[in-house]
Amino acid sequence: MKYYKMNIAGLDRQLPICRVTDDLYIAGFVIFGDPELTTACAKELLAHAPEFDYMITAEAKGIPLIHEMARLNGNQKYMLARKGPKLYMTNILSSSVKSITTEKVQTLYLDGADAELMKGKKILVIDDVISTGESLLALEKLIEEAGGTVAGRMAILAEGDAIKRDDIYYIEELPLFNSDGTTKG
Repeated sequence: MKYYKMNIAGLDRQLPICRVTDDLYIAGFVIFGDPELTTACAKELLAHAPEFDYMITAEAKGIPLIHEMARLNGNQKYMLARKGPKLYMTNILSSSVKSITTEKVQTLYLDGADAELMKGKKILVIDDVISTGESLLALEKLIEEAGGTVAGRMAILAEGDAIKRDDIYYIEELPLFNSDGTTKG
């Protein structure tokens, strides 16, 4: 397996290069099980965050990041768009997404109680990696439907076309790769 070495929030990490299609490979970035990196990234993002009332992320890889950001920000409540409705959820809002790292279209679900809290509030969208921006769009649709406004968009890494966007704050750029492990130009 090939790896891509990078420094993220002051920490060196080796990311495995993974096949998406025959001519597109990405560096697999997973913060699960890496509390040192999660905390460093949460601190870095909060230092650059715009004013917000609540944060939201999509299940699942953004969960440790948003949790740590909320903890560092005074144990503030955050929202989670789930990949499936749960029994405790009522008045559910939903939005569909096709992410680069998933094989099929997924639907994100927001609990109506969280949607009520978001009404008239500034919501900060958090993700681990932004690539196509499809997950962001799905979250933004949920925020809009709930009556909130997007305060900003933040991620640890941006890859592909997301690097060119000026409406996202991210810590580092993550290149896309060819099958031989070289970066796409």
